Amino acid sequence: MRTTAQDRIPGDLSREQVIERILRVDQAGELGAVRIYQGQMAVLGKGKSAPLLKRMAAQDQTHLETFNRLISQRRVRPTALSPLWHVAGFVLGAGTALLGEKAAMACTVAVEETIDEHYARQAEQLGDDEADLRATIETFRAEEIEHRDIGLAHGAEQAPGYPVLSAAIKTGCRLAIWLSERV
Repeated sequence: MRTTAQDRIPGDLSREQVIERILRVDQAGELGAVRIYQGQMAVLGKGKSAPLLKRMAAQDQTHLETFNRLISQRRVRPTALSPLWHVAGFVLGAGTALLGEKAAMACTVAVEETIDEHYARQAEQLGDDEADLRATIETFRAEEIEHRDIGLAHGAEQAPGYPVLSAAIKTGCRLAIWLSERV
């Protein structure tokens, strides 16, 4: 049986610190995702992509509620940056939506590709002692991959400046992940 942080060496995070970081950052990330969709729906709420945005937002709301519950149950301090992610998520969603539906989908693809990698790393970190948390993360990862695929199917790569837009959003997501784990 492999346990979480069993191969740690001096200076590595303890098992408890690994779990705290995972829960903290995932709760923050899902808050940001919900706010991105809310921003997109504020601009595109009557457009043809509205039903897709609502469906993806509902799934991410379920993810957020799950991490809110886990943070409370395990007495983990949420990130102090939640107010920033609350605003930044909405601004990112509304801003990309103002560029058009394809840009909004490009935002979804960039965010979800980053989250796919992030959740995959987390699942690898978790041992058999955290099988339930690993299963939750893997389930949510599959839904995030579905969101990415929806974005690709709806023209994300046809958004003006797609490579630059995607790279900028991914960089911002990686920075938010790093900060949320620590602050």
